[in-house]
Amino acid sequence: MPYRDDPAGYIAREKLMTIATLPAHTASATVLEAPSRTAEADAAIVSALDLAFQAAVKRNDASAIDRILHPTFYLVLGNGSVVTRDEVIAEARAGLINYEVQDEDPGTQTVRVWGDTAIVTARLRIRGMREGIRFDRLLWFSDTYVRTPGGWKYAFAQASLPLPGEGSERTQAHAGGL
Repeated sequence: MPYRDDPAGYIAREKLMTIATLPAHTASATVLEAPSRTAEADAAIVSALDLAFQAAVKRNDASAIDRILHPTFYLVLGNGSVVTRDEVIAEARAGLINYEVQDEDPGTQTVRVWGDTAIVTARLRIRGMREGIRFDRLLWFSDTYVRTPGGWKYAFAQASLPLPGEGSERTQAHAGGL
C-alpha cells in the first residue's frame, strides 16, 4: 500500500483500539490511543470489538452499540432487506428483543485485515423472543470494520439466511443481532 511508505509518517498516526472490560452490567468499548504496526494487532483489536458488539446487542446496550457503529453503518440481511444504524440503535433502546443467546460459535471467527479495512466472519447463534414470538437461528455473517481517526468502527454487515437444521429460523421476524 503506497501510503504506508508516506514520509509524513502514516504509521505513526495509526490508532490502536483496545477493549476495556468492565463489569457485565456496564461493559462497553473504549478507544485508547496507541500506534498499531501489524495486521495481527489490528486483527486482535477488531476481533475483540466484534465480540463486544455481539455482547452489547445481547444486552440491548444502545450506548455501546452507538459507540461501535460507524455513522454510515448498514446491515444487509439474507433476504436482501437493509437495516440502518439508526434502526439497530432504536431497536436496542426499545428493548424489542430479549436475547437468551447472541453469541459467535467458538472457533468460527476469522478476521482478515487489509490496511484500514478488516472483515470478520463467524457463525452466530441467536435465540430469544421478539414481541412475544420465539426465534432460534444459526447463521454466518461478515462484518466490515474501517479504521477512522477515532479508532476502528463497524461499517457494514451481511448476514446469511438461517442455516438449515438445529437452530434454524423459527420466525420471519428480524431479530437483529449483527
